[in-house]
Amino acid sequence: MTIEHRMPSAIVSRWLNTWWPSTSRDAIPTLDHSAPGCAVLQWAGSGGMELTGVSSAAPLISPAAAYGVLDVAVGELARLTGLAGDAVHLDAGAVIGARAALRGLHRNGQISAGGMTRLIRAADQWIAISLCRPDDVASVPAIIGDRGTDDPWQDLTDFAARTAASDVVDQAQLLGVAAAVLDASPEHAEQAPLPFQVTDIASRTPTLAISGATVVDLSSLWAGPLCGGVLNRAGARVIKVESTGRPDGARIGDPVFFEWLHRGQEFRAVDFTSDEGRDQLAHLIDAADIVIEASRPRALERLGLSPDRLTHRPGKIWVSITGGGRSRPMQVNFGDDAAVGGGLVGWHGDQPAFCADAIADPLSGITAALATAAAAEAGGGVLIDLSMVDTVASFTTAELACPGEHVVRDDGGGGWAVECSHERRHSPVRAPTASGLPC
Repeated sequence: MTIEHRMPSAIVSRWLNTWWPSTSRDAIPTLDHSAPGCAVLQWAGSGGMELTGVSSAAPLISPAAAYGVLDVAVGELARLTGLAGDAVHLDAGAVIGARAALRGLHRNGQISAGGMTRLIRAADQWIAISLCRPDDVASVPAIIGDRGTDDPWQDLTDFAARTAASDVVDQAQLLGVAAAVLDASPEHAEQAPLPFQVTDIASRTPTLAISGATVVDLSSLWAGPLCGGVLNRAGARVIKVESTGRPDGARIGDPVFFEWLHRGQEFRAVDFTSDEGRDQLAHLIDAADIVIEASRPRALERLGLSPDRLTHRPGKIWVSITGGGRSRPMQVNFGDDAAVGGGLVGWHGDQPAFCADAIADPLSGITAALATAAAAEAGGGVLIDLSMVDTVASFTTAELACPGEHVVRDDGGGGWAVECSHERRHSPVRAPTASGLPC
């Protein structure tokens, strides 16, 4: 295999060509395979590198190739949204750095930038575990099989040190706690899992315009809302639906970021436990051209509203974003542990460190928007089943196209810079930014 076959543009082409030939078109146009410049310099300027590594040392270069895939993906997203609506031009750095910029987050090695997830060494491999909710903390004694102490992280560290990584993760997942084993050996591009699977749920229309379409967004936190925000900027009417009993966690815990993601959208609060509320939700879903949801399949099944139990009119697009995809219905993942599960970390010697801030979320949101825009241009009628872990794994298959040596050096004044011997230039390692996004 040549490096060209694993360049970012080839990876994005592979995602779309897996199902595009089954539509009315012969194939999606091949993307430009030329390298847009040194990916390491781009990574340095993105804000993501500044968030990757340990605080006491230089930020890490290692995830730069994955950032190159994102840069290609947002370029293709602009083209596809322009075919089905208003072209949405994004800054790839702002895509991954927005929350960190708004919250003032920093790199913290084996503790995620947001502080809720940790990398822990198990007996045989590294794992990531997230304790994002009070129920997660309360589940620690059941995970370790002991009442433990008043320090849940130390209890997990001690238990993991004498336990196989897969056993720790399986036990956590059984109790609904997000966890993943670090995949430190990403597969070749042709062998890596695809970020999404597409199945027919309705007949196609000649095209489905995003501009003027009605999108019902049942998702929460980051990935799904980012997809909805992109569609809103492309001209869609987006209706954000929340349960009266369980509103979006970002609304409560991160209100500035929530407002930033959902600007310009409509809001509905629905009581999912009442007959009236279920009828209201069913009506919203039936009227939608595009549905975005990020719940485990059984949640909608209990309401009688899973996509396989509904009749869909021609052109309908259903976007399902979950940790492991619908084939792994019980798997729970959040942005930081899903990134680890897909192999996207920085490496400080033989020690992994978190990459950016919950990076699986923005990568999944952009990939979902890209798939939705492509499906709309092809006439819709499909279920897009996106796995956050598989999405990240797809990003990690890229290789650096730049043949030069890359050196991180102290740029003085507490800053860092990257030098590229091939391009004979350098770039400062920039702080994350929230500018240049669609919401």
